Amino acid sequence: MANLFMTNEELGKKDDDHKRTKIPPIRSSQWNTARVPPRKTLKRLAIAVVVAFFVYIFIHNIPTDNPIRDHRHPVYRPVPAQHPSNAPNSPSVPKLNPNRPWTPPTKPETVKPKPKLVPEADPEPVSDVGYNGPITFPNLAVSLQAIYETQGTSPTNKNILFAASSLKSAAKLLPMACQMGTELRSYVHFALMGRSDIDMGELQAINGIDQSCQIIFHDARLDKSTESAKLRLSKGISRAFHHIQVYMHPQAVLVDASGEEADYFLPAARAQASQEGFPVLELPEGAQKRLAWMTKLDSASLAAWNKVNVEILVYASAGTSGSLIRLLKSLSAADFTACAVPHLTIELSHDIDAATTQFLQNFQWPPTRAYNPTHVAQLTLRHRIPRKSLTEEESSVRFLESFWPANQHAHVLVFSPNTEVSRSFYHYLKYNLLEYSYSVPATVQQWDSRLLGISLELPSTHPSDPLKPFNPPSASQKATAGQKKQQQQRTATDDKNTPFLWQTPGSNAILYNGQKWTELHQLVSKSVELLHHQQQSSNPAVAFFTQKHISKHYPSWLEHALRLARARGYFTLYPSPQTAGNLATVHNELYRAPEEYLKDKGDHQQQGIETNLSPGLLLDRLPSGGNLLPFGEMPLLDWEGRTTTLAEVDKRAGEYVDEFRRAVGCGKLNQQKSDEEDESDGDILANGVRGGNVEDMFCNR
Repeated sequence: MANLFMTNEELGKKDDDHKRTKIPPIRSSQWNTARVPPRKTLKRLAIAVVVAFFVYIFIHNIPTDNPIRDHRHPVYRPVPAQHPSNAPNSPSVPKLNPNRPWTPPTKPETVKPKPKLVPEADPEPVSDVGYNGPITFPNLAVSLQAIYETQGTSPTNKNILFAASSLKSAAKLLPMACQMGTELRSYVHFALMGRSDIDMGELQAINGIDQSCQIIFHDARLDKSTESAKLRLSKGISRAFHHIQVYMHPQAVLVDASGEEADYFLPAARAQASQEGFPVLELPEGAQKRLAWMTKLDSASLAAWNKVNVEILVYASAGTSGSLIRLLKSLSAADFTACAVPHLTIELSHDIDAATTQFLQNFQWPPTRAYNPTHVAQLTLRHRIPRKSLTEEESSVRFLESFWPANQHAHVLVFSPNTEVSRSFYHYLKYNLLEYSYSVPATVQQWDSRLLGISLELPSTHPSDPLKPFNPPSASQKATAGQKKQQQQRTATDDKNTPFLWQTPGSNAILYNGQKWTELHQLVSKSVELLHHQQQSSNPAVAFFTQKHISKHYPSWLEHALRLARARGYFTLYPSPQTAGNLATVHNELYRAPEEYLKDKGDHQQQGIETNLSPGLLLDRLPSGGNLLPFGEMPLLDWEGRTTTLAEVDKRAGEYVDEFRRAVGCGKLNQQKSDEEDESDGDILANGVRGGNVEDMFCNR
């Protein structure tokens, strides 16, 4: 045994060098038993056998089904699962060519109604006792890795995510997700989180979801979700949103806020959204019907949902208390579903009657029924110090000073006291504002640079002449053959009920773009400054600015807004007759002229036809099935009310700017510079990128 453990050759050689002694031969009679090994040898052999036995047992029982875990991060545990494109009742993942811009697939001709079944109740434990092991997502990796063609790793893409942890919430969100998917303007995803163990295919079948819905599903549930404690589920939701953000970068995440969600879901979603920077759109009760129009918006518009900020400005002149109270009551009854309630500023005259004073003492804004988590009052009252009367200049300056946009997403909604609004007016404003100012077509084709405002009323007379009736244009009044060809595909009803663009703005009920409002500020400021230095009535500047194209039935600041629209080629969007009846109406029985024109002689009775506001959902009153028309398909009117083209508008805008410069004393230095300026003006106006500054109109190019 000693020789078995020898590994050194020198040890054997030393034994050979020793002198050997003769051993006498052993007789057979002397052989009794075999030689017994020493005790040390037996001990070593026993230890080796025991060690070998334990090594065999350890190797034989090593688990082979557990992956190596890194406890620093949640682990995706791969399990046999079908690819979303091969799973039954699951829509295929859109395929993209990364070398070409994305274009949506052909829209299905019809969408079959989806049978809606009542989902199972979500299992909820009695107490927060349960499994609290490492966070793993067995099925999320497969679907997230399959959407790389949607450019999810880019912060700007077309991905929209619906997320739910409750089966009842999923039943509310899936029909909206299906409708949005069929519009083919975004990649629509749905992620299921939470405790439920329902099969994804069964979830789709229960809610009538098939491949026509164009939804990409993600199973974002934890392992052992039904046994997990609430704390683990909450952490899992946060980590799931983190991985979704990395792989998908959703432009907006839509969740159910009607009270059906698990109590741990919304707090975790809000916290992770704040950390990751993606917007969360919380849909209240009834959103499936009242907010059905939001499914027609693209990803860029939905990304701006929480950014848009609107402030309401009411300018109440003396003697309009009854009209003012009616307007405020209609505003209180309006539906601000899923929207931040706008700040309200009321500019009061020096003469306030007792009825108005008493009403304002009890008036609450936001309304008590509106969602206001901060419980902060958003009402500002301004009372003017008494004086004889206001001039045109003083009235314009005072009104424009009532609002200043804090950022590029701030806009102002102007109301006259004679206006009454419907319950759904704010839905129309937000729908149009998001589509025409933030959508991909709006920014690429620069619709946003042309849009001065969005009117809620349809004027019945020309602002230049209150006695001249105004007839809205029809869709057939197009200036190009291509547009007329498109009109042939429309019905006669749509032809008579189409929105249109008009260079003439309004003052009764209109949303003004915040950036255009700053331009109006600058125009009035520099005009007033110029007139103060040139008091002679024979001066060209004085004669130019005293010339009026807007009737004195309207406030004086509207004349400045018209000048801005003419110089920049801006338009105001007006609703179709069918839609206008569901938005706002102007009451003329209590009409009172603006304070700056009260002393002017003449008949101040406002002419016009009042409309009765029709109740109902917004999409029921919009033409073309609720799809908003592109600017290129709308009739276009110049400031005088004549049908025109965009090229003609730009040409006349350049001529008006030249006239404006000559009136304020600019002139042209030489013919070469004149040609350069004219060419530059045409490019700027055609592209609509000159907004934000009116210095060029006052010689400060």
